[in-house]
Amino acid sequence: MRQELEVELKEFQLEYLKKIVDRYDLADSGKAIRCLIDYAIEEEGNEEEIFKFERCHSCD
Repeated sequence: MRQELEVELKEFQLEYLKKIVDRYDLADSGKAIRCLIDYAIEEEGNEEEIFKFERCHSCD
């Protein structure tokens, strides 16, 4: 079962998703996000590396 979810993204993040959708001929950006989440689930042992490390591409 899928549920709709509203996600706030910065412009550069949205542009990245659009690029990935085009490059890999995905149905939409939702599919790209689901792929990213599925990858994080598969890499369960690397959750700290994925989520704890602070990445700031647009900090002021």
